[in-house]
Amino acid sequence: MILLIDLCYREGSLGFDEYVLPVARIVERSGFETRSVHFHRVTVADFAGAEAVILCGTPLADNAFLKEQEAFLWLKTSEIPVLGVCAGMEMVCKTFGGLLGPCTEIGMTEIRVIGRDLVFSESLSFSAYELHTLACTYPGVLEVLAVSDCCIQVVKHPLRSVYGVMFHPEVRNEWVVERFLSLVRKERFSPRQ
Repeated sequence: MILLIDLCYREGSLGFDEYVLPVARIVERSGFETRSVHFHRVTVADFAGAEAVILCGTPLADNAFLKEQEAFLWLKTSEIPVLGVCAGMEMVCKTFGGLLGPCTEIGMTEIRVIGRDLVFSESLSFSAYELHTLACTYPGVLEVLAVSDCCIQVVKHPLRSVYGVMFHPEVRNEWVVERFLSLVRKERFSPRQ
């Protein structure tokens, strides 16, 4: 089961339909069951049986989750693989000592891969759909795997299976989610990878 965490300002918002359900469709097409929970309601029991967690994106001006970092303390200690999408990457960045700053990208953006790993192993560049006004300006302990002309686009924890992507792979580049899930399925992730 893949745990999808809704970062929208309130449970049941329209953002759920726009940012969580498209990710759920990709995950289910990849052969996994999903469970969605709003970040306000996440409990330890939600992680039982979860093979991975995806922190889903939010609408453009929906940054309320950033004021509630205590709801994401589990990120520091969990050994479950995590993929943070847009808003999810912002929280991954903040959790691991990174900084966020103004950076607006809306629409298609060219992404350049500068560090290769198991998810970003082939493409040197690709176009991706962006919708954000904040971005990771300093990655903290995270490794930078890809950038655009404006900001950091992909990060990965150096010792754990925690990724963040600033773009929206549920809109374009579904291969990012699919490749992440493929690695989860093959159990190639480990805390010391």
